[in-house]
Parts: sequence; structure tokens; C-alpha cells
Amino acid sequence: MSPSVEARTRPSARILLDPRMAYAMVLGSGLVPRAPGTMGSIVALPLWYLLAPLSPVSYFSALALLFALGVVCARHAEYRLGRKDHPGIVCDEVVGLLLACASLPQDWLWGLCGLVLFRVFDIAKPWPIRWLEHRFGPGWGVMVDDLMAGLYALLLLLGMQLAVPLL
Repeated sequence: MSPSVEARTRPSARILLDPRMAYAMVLGSGLVPRAPGTMGSIVALPLWYLLAPLSPVSYFSALALLFALGVVCARHAEYRLGRKDHPGIVCDEVVGLLLACASLPQDWLWGLCGLVLFRVFDIAKPWPIRWLEHRFGPGWGVMVDDLMAGLYALLLLLGMQLAVPLL
């Protein structure tokens, strides 16, 4: 990928006129100058709250659809922005957070725990997250590493749910 103007500078809001870019940047949350990944995760919290009452089959079907759209849109955004995993691409944070919170009670305190743990794993990238990010091609690498960070957070949250009644 050759660097584009957007790769060298922060993309303007005009880029969101392309529906694939609007999805990849979660309606502009990826355009914030500081911590766009955290902003994308925060924007995902109300979506989790809306999806939480669904049956597990419906919840994971929605998650799979969002993941598939994310692969397509993140790939397009990487090419358009001329940079692998551009910080403005935050649709992966939405999917990662939704996976992290998949088993949680529909409670904002649990949602906040899911957000914090997901961001810790997404930023720290323990093995094999960073390896997965580089192992997969455009679009896939962006999405898979956050899916794994979401899985780590989910497992820790499941453990917390088991431990909370004991406290």
C-alpha cells in the first residue's frame, strides 16, 4: 500500500460520505484526535446494551454479521487510507467489545468492566493477538486481533461472574 494523503494526515469528515468508510470509522468516532480505539469501544456500549437481551443465537449472529461487514469495510479503509490498521478504523473495537460483553448481565457496571478489560487486552496485545494481527491479510488482521482481545476479556469476565457471588 502506498501512503495516501489520509495516511499522512488525519482524514476529514468528508471521508464518511463513503458508506464503507463510515462503517469502518463507526460514523466518525474513529476521527477523534486522541484514543480513537477507546472512543470506538465507548460508542459500542449502547449497542451492547441493546443487543444484550437477545438470545445467544441472535446475539452471536449479529456479532458475526458485524464482523463480516468489518472485514470488508476495514479492508477498504486500509487501502483508501494507505495504511495497515489505521487508528481511525474502529469497527474492530465494536466487535471486540461485543464479544467481551457477550455473557454479561445487562448492567452498566458490568459493561464498564467489559470496556476496561477489552481495552487492556487490545492495547497490551498479549500472545497471540499481535501475531494474529500480522498473520492475516488486509481487513482480516484488523478484525481478528480485536476478536481475540474480546475473547480474553470474555474469559476473564466469566471468571469474575463466578467469583462475584463468593465475595
